[in-house]
Amino acid sequence: MLIRAGKVWKGLAALSAGATVVLGFAPFGGFPLPLAALAVLAILLSGAGRRDAFLLGWLFGIGQFGAGISWVYVSIYLYGDAGLLLSLAVMLLFVLFLALYPALMAVGIAGMRTGSAGGYYLAAFPAAWTLSEWVRSWLFTGFPWLNLGYSQIDSPLAGYAALIGVYGVGWLTALSAGLLAWWFSVGRRARFTAPAGFLLLWTGGFALTHYHWTEATGEPLVATLVQGNIPQELKWQPEQQRATMDRYTELSREHFDSDIIVWPETAIPAFYDQVEDDFLAPLHQELARHDVSLVTGIPVLDRTHWNYYNSVISLDQPGRFYYKVHLVPFGEYLPLRDWLAGVLGFLPVPRADFTAGSLQQPLLEVAGYPVGISICYEIAFGEQLIHALPAAAFLINVSNDAWFGDSLAPHQHLEMARMRARETERYLLRATNTGISALIDADGRLLVRSRQFETQTITGEVQPRSGATPYVRWGNRPVVILCLGVLLLLWRYRARRIQRG
Repeated sequence: MLIRAGKVWKGLAALSAGATVVLGFAPFGGFPLPLAALAVLAILLSGAGRRDAFLLGWLFGIGQFGAGISWVYVSIYLYGDAGLLLSLAVMLLFVLFLALYPALMAVGIAGMRTGSAGGYYLAAFPAAWTLSEWVRSWLFTGFPWLNLGYSQIDSPLAGYAALIGVYGVGWLTALSAGLLAWWFSVGRRARFTAPAGFLLLWTGGFALTHYHWTEATGEPLVATLVQGNIPQELKWQPEQQRATMDRYTELSREHFDSDIIVWPETAIPAFYDQVEDDFLAPLHQELARHDVSLVTGIPVLDRTHWNYYNSVISLDQPGRFYYKVHLVPFGEYLPLRDWLAGVLGFLPVPRADFTAGSLQQPLLEVAGYPVGISICYEIAFGEQLIHALPAAAFLINVSNDAWFGDSLAPHQHLEMARMRARETERYLLRATNTGISALIDADGRLLVRSRQFETQTITGEVQPRSGATPYVRWGNRPVVILCLGVLLLLWRYRARRIQRG
């Protein structure tokens, strides 16, 4: 009975620790809390068998994703007309699935005991956690939301972002949690070593925040972001189309003294060829008279092959587009449509799938500079954005976060954008329909941001930059290779110990 009660308390501790992780992310910003939460998980897993480890890791994941991505229900319930119970059921299934990643991670390290507490806390646990997040970022098209490194965007560990990216920052965060757990569990033997290692990691990160791998080029530009605040339920109604375009145009005319004006994702709710002559051409002429560059989201229909694209256009280059590369499953296309269309008809999936663009697209030019473009969810994939670098002088992200309502998602989305700016050391202009629009500097700091659910424009300076950070040059490869190498060495060490009896 006591043993069963002990397992219940451990399970509750794992669940609570997982939920605590979310408090490290925006809008809460308590970056030390994920360290404490992961330290709790590491301690709970330290003596667990594989079955108990799976359950503890799964409960941790349920706490983390249940608290952190509950906003998924908003999109399904408010815009999918699925009903409250069905929306909650879909969200719960998604949470239970995502929780499998920490669960399988826990099973993996449970079978990798080395007999050394230091080997477990400082090598196996951080490496396994980081690899589980990396796999989650690409398996089944990927879902890198709530990756640990994002929680440290305002901590000294963010200084490592330009060097090793968000997964490197996440690994150092998990290593810091391992040091904390090692100090707590081992006691005297780690009394001095663990604090010294912790101090070294965090001091190094703080020092790197003052070092730059890139440099300014040219004069600063003045950029204005236009937040139209068009309600999602009105956005695509045909009778609202002209009113929407007029709103963005009138808001922009107040800022013709800017160098760049950015409208959000699909700010123009019509296909490019439908508005090319009677709206875009006159707008381009008006902008040219004031020497202003306009960037906007707009859907494109290739009527030759009947392909649909979620796109961005710079009016400096009429007829040239950036086509979204990383489409959102169930939002912009339905996987296995022939099989699932009837079964998942209740979800807000498009009736026709969008077509993905290529990573090798030529960069759009804005105000005379090549620019790295991303649309909405693509900002979560740093390894995709670096394809535009080092050529891109700055970055632009357009989004429509109205799908998320008044939830945690817009804040978490902005946090990811800040990490992309820091990894690449590029200014980032982020324009959204309902917020949060923001100008972000090359250190990932918010220069100016909008309020949510308000029609608003925000203006600030953008400094073009040149050069490449180590992360831009190497991507995620160094961190992935390091973590795989650590786990391989530990596995071989354990296998030799078993052979020796």
